[in-house]
Amino acid sequence: MRYWLFKSEPETFSIDDLRARRNQIEHWDGVRNYQARNMLRDEVKAGDQVLFYHSNCKPPGIVGVAEVVKEGYPDFTAWNPESSYYDPRSTKEKPQWFMVDIKFVEKFPQIISLDDLKQNSKLHEMLILRKGNRLSVTPVTAAEFKTILKMV
Repeated sequence: MRYWLFKSEPETFSIDDLRARRNQIEHWDGVRNYQARNMLRDEVKAGDQVLFYHSNCKPPGIVGVAEVVKEGYPDFTAWNPESSYYDPRSTKEKPQWFMVDIKFVEKFPQIISLDDLKQNSKLHEMLILRKGNRLSVTPVTAAEFKTILKMV
């Protein structure tokens, strides 16, 4: 099993939105960065644990945990001209973008803010804390995951 951090703007899709979905499962669509796409396509596996991170809000931070329940498959939102994630280069025959399905596990009683993460010396190597890292999908080590769960 591996661990990941998935970022989403809460106005677009929040942990509460995931919890409200049928069976508390939803596809993680709209990733339009090749490095993040490759992770979703090739590395993220069913059973992996996901830290759900709210970004572009005040304060940004980790709000809960989800689990991957379906491995990478073509992101069909890229084929819909009415979708904000539409990409005419992506086709059913040659998909450019991939997604996974995640299931709600837990919402934390309070956010673990970006500042909280920065202040924890055990997390200083965490990718989310590196300057310039804007990826919406990043790997997390088992030690980082356990440390974050202890911060709840």
